[in-house]
Amino acid sequence: MQRYFRSVVLAILLLLAIVPATGFGRGVYQSSDAFLSEVFSGKVPPAEVVWLTDELQTEVTKILGHPYKARRIRYWGVPGKTAWILDEIGKEEPITTGIVVVGGKIALVKILEYRESRGGEVRHGYFTDQFKGAGMKTTTDLDRHIDGISGATLSVNAITRLASLALTLHGSSRFAP
Repeated sequence: MQRYFRSVVLAILLLLAIVPATGFGRGVYQSSDAFLSEVFSGKVPPAEVVWLTDELQTEVTKILGHPYKARRIRYWGVPGKTAWILDEIGKEEPITTGIVVVGGKIALVKILEYRESRGGEVRHGYFTDQFKGAGMKTTTDLDRHIDGISGATLSVNAITRLASLALTLHGSSRFAP
């Protein structure tokens, strides 16, 4: 009996090692409302809008590699500080990300909702903390290298593009310094 039990346990462990872990990254980690409340200490300012003029849409397209899906982008802000809730496709599904810009630098990146079956490690602080203090080196690139995560390359690239986008949009907002 003990030998049978040991064989069953070994078979289960082997099966778990062979079968890829799917769906472990998916989930809503924080609602947009909770994110904004946290960022603005419970006093969320009214939403503002940045219109994507032809000139700004050209910049956005260079950053993302494709045009943004809308002609206007909502954000929330106070003088010198803006919060953006943006979506970008990882591999196949959108990743909803909250990004805070203070004084032209990234202050916070949070994954609010992750829909891909793989690559969910991008939601952890060891990845998102790399963006703190980042600014723009060129009109499309951050001023620092962001370390990737094995198996999450497309998600890493999507979050990096969103960080660049938030910095560019911050400069176009009425709250930019």
